[in-house]
Amino acid sequence: MKYSVVIPLKNEEDNILPLMQELEPVMDALHEPWELLCIEDGSTDKTLQVLQEIKKQKPYLRVLVFDRNYGQSAAFDAGFRNAKGEWIITLDGDRQNDPRDIPSLLKHQDKADLICGQRVTRRDPWTKRLISKCANIVRRRLCNDGIHDTGCSLKAYRASCLQKIKLYVGMHRFLPALFRIEGFRIVEVPVNHRERTQGTTKYNLLNRSVKPIVDMWAVWWMRRRHLHYTIGKEI
Repeated sequence: MKYSVVIPLKNEEDNILPLMQELEPVMDALHEPWELLCIEDGSTDKTLQVLQEIKKQKPYLRVLVFDRNYGQSAAFDAGFRNAKGEWIITLDGDRQNDPRDIPSLLKHQDKADLICGQRVTRRDPWTKRLISKCANIVRRRLCNDGIHDTGCSLKAYRASCLQKIKLYVGMHRFLPALFRIEGFRIVEVPVNHRERTQGTTKYNLLNRSVKPIVDMWAVWWMRRRHLHYTIGKEI
């Protein structure tokens, strides 16, 4: 398997089918074996029922169903651990990420281990953009990951590198920093961003500012305490 697309889903019943209709021709055009791995993260709407119906028609679709809501970090981790592809592509289920940007990311796979999308023009409320901008400034200073927009879920990971990263709650936001700590190569690529037209956002002031600040200090500590050494020789 060359590519695995991983999408966490919570209460996205109206977005799933349109998203797959956009994603399928993009992935087919790559002319490589691929799969779509959706993680149903304790939805209370008809997300699971919609996935069950689509799966009858789409052999590339795999669905992991959580027994309750565990959050986005857990959903990504489950997808990463169960994906079969050499490259793992992630995007949100709200359709704000544009699947047509995926080929632009994959052009860089020969020179990078993590390819991050950077939303050039954000289509979010000004409050969310302001919080993200402030958080990104602080994160770059503390984590030194060199990434302008770590909140963009549209990313492509080399699976062999991703296997060396252990995720904790909230740490999916800091995967570029964790990759950088391990010495892996990272590039950032401009991508499109769209307004949410269906469903409601899962983000609020607490999970977009307070919790990430605490997590940033954890990543800062990891970066400062990471072991760096060179063996000169063995005799």
